[in-house]
Amino acid sequence: MMVSPTQLSVVRMIPTAKAAARAGNGRLAVYRLLNSWRGWDGQHTPVADARWAMAQVRGELGDLPLGLIGHSLGGRAALLAGAEPDVVSVVALNPWVYPTDDADLTGRRVLVLHGTQDRVASMARARTVAANLARTADVEFVEIEGGKHAMLRHGREFDRRAADFTAQTLLSRV
Repeated sequence: MMVSPTQLSVVRMIPTAKAAARAGNGRLAVYRLLNSWRGWDGQHTPVADARWAMAQVRGELGDLPLGLIGHSLGGRAALLAGAEPDVVSVVALNPWVYPTDDADLTGRRVLVLHGTQDRVASMARARTVAANLARTADVEFVEIEGGKHAMLRHGREFDRRAADFTAQTLLSRV
């Protein structure tokens, strides 16, 4: 199924993108990706969409440090696509992951934000993936007390933490 720009999970990332732009104080180019397909299967994954988008950004702006922010399956895609060239930071918001998800994120900084009341994406699985990634990357796992999957409750905290982490990591590289 195609992804709609009016889908709630897509709309929810607008404040996150705006927070990242504000945190960058005019020094970051912020792009939002609309995946080509909804969900994840053997033929269509958001990782492929993320790789395509990064190639487009490189073509437009050149080789600059990249930061990825994703929610739920987008968080999983960001973690797995984080091994791409020029990626220096990844933020996964309530990532929907499998415990076997792994990538070589050597030299990258990773922030996993997870709401304690998320009943959709397993915090235990996210912790396992974060521990796996910590073998090669600087990984921080932060619980958002009372946060749920849609990030409506405590949304500003999710957005602020993701934005500040991304801006700090990227701007320290330029």
